[in-house]
Amino acid sequence: MGWIIFIIGAIGWHIGVYGLFKKAGIAAWKAFVPFYNTWCMVEITGIKKLWFWVQFIPILGQFVTIWITIIFVMHFGQFTLLQHAALVFLPFIYLPYIGFSKDVRWGGKDVMKHYKKSAAREWVDAAVFAVVAATLIRTFIFEAYTIPTESMEKTLLINDFLFVSKWSYGARLPVTPLSFPFVHNVMPGMPTTPSYLKWIQLPYKRLPGYTSIKRNDVVVFNVPAADTIINLPDYGSKVLYYDVLRQQFNGNRDALNATYPVLVHPFDKTDNYIKRCVGVPGDVIQNKQGILYVNNQPAYVAPGSQIDYVVETNGTIFNPQFLEDSLEMDINNGDQVQVDGSQKIYIMNLTPEKAAIVKRQPNVKSISIYSSADVTIQTFPFDTANFKWSVDNYGPLQVPKAGSTITLSPQNIALYERIITTYEHNTLEYANGSYVINGRPANNYTFKYNYYWMMGDNRHRSQDSRYWGFVPETHIVGKASLIWFSWDKGPRWSRLFKSIQ
Repeated sequence: MGWIIFIIGAIGWHIGVYGLFKKAGIAAWKAFVPFYNTWCMVEITGIKKLWFWVQFIPILGQFVTIWITIIFVMHFGQFTLLQHAALVFLPFIYLPYIGFSKDVRWGGKDVMKHYKKSAAREWVDAAVFAVVAATLIRTFIFEAYTIPTESMEKTLLINDFLFVSKWSYGARLPVTPLSFPFVHNVMPGMPTTPSYLKWIQLPYKRLPGYTSIKRNDVVVFNVPAADTIINLPDYGSKVLYYDVLRQQFNGNRDALNATYPVLVHPFDKTDNYIKRCVGVPGDVIQNKQGILYVNNQPAYVAPGSQIDYVVETNGTIFNPQFLEDSLEMDINNGDQVQVDGSQKIYIMNLTPEKAAIVKRQPNVKSISIYSSADVTIQTFPFDTANFKWSVDNYGPLQVPKAGSTITLSPQNIALYERIITTYEHNTLEYANGSYVINGRPANNYTFKYNYYWMMGDNRHRSQDSRYWGFVPETHIVGKASLIWFSWDKGPRWSRLFKSIQ
């Protein structure tokens, strides 16, 4: 549908320019020669030649072409905001109309001499320029984000304000281009109202020439499991549709959809998460007793990362002031949990540095990383017959790499079904003892995209790949690069302009 609209728009634009060139005394055939047509507009209107060459800059050049066309039609006496809006949003109608209308004539520089912008128009033009410039920066260079949860503590804290570089991994062209400016997927103050229209959906594409994601980068991405959501404020990406579907409705979509309002997001409009990329394409991921291994080696542990520890004491309780001041713990928010009534065993959420402090306390007998073997907590790929994994004892599994091929079987299909059908847009069936992909028998599959494994630095407080699986390259937004502000009952001055490691 998007390509059809694009083609109609392009044909209409050129037909309209053909008519306008005839009126302006330019050889009409030149209207159909890409870029030469705008060169003719630049020459006849007296625009500086530099602007013609700016058109060749990706993305920015498209806006410059629109501006050159606006200047060109102004020489036909088309000055009003409504006329210029019609040119921007309906060029395939507006340009043919003025190109072949008997009432619209070439006025040239004489008509421009009599044109003077009103004060209101000056403000409107400035506002439009600001919106366009900010949209370009937000889409292709960097965007500001705020940390809403503790999943990355203490690398990132709640109410850290970040700059996320869209440039680092190649700016992703908008897949859903019709949206309200400066918001992501819901309207301001209207948490269940989409801020976008799905009339036009463009194919996934990134600008070339940038670096790939490196292992241990802190990455912002569209969370894959939030493409379908329960459209209520307390659900969304906080309580995932697919979790509710499995746990409460036993996979019965019709029953769930009849119970709750449901919204399907385009993938570039799903909620944004921020995690550490612990696994790049081809890596083997495994969690053993709460410790992460990548390619059979202990994974990088960020200095600010937190994890739950089991702390055994001699029965003497910890001083609350010590917990708050020395360990920077919020004892009212579950940072310390007493396991039983003996006041001897606690679960404490700590960084490695703080764990070392606890270990030195005279009332502490032992401290170790907490590890759960509870397989009743549902983890990806939700197939307990073949994958008896828990949050802390998980894997091994290999992260898919573009171009690599796997053999499909009933024992591993749960790992790859969503990749094949949802992320790479194929049909998948099982018939007569073999898999059928796009109508053809196929017992193996070659991946089209690269995939990544994302985990929060606060491992026991993070909803991450262990719960919903691989992140496709299509969903990557950018690299978290800088904390520009931070707030907790006042500015956290020590965190300002801190780079993210």
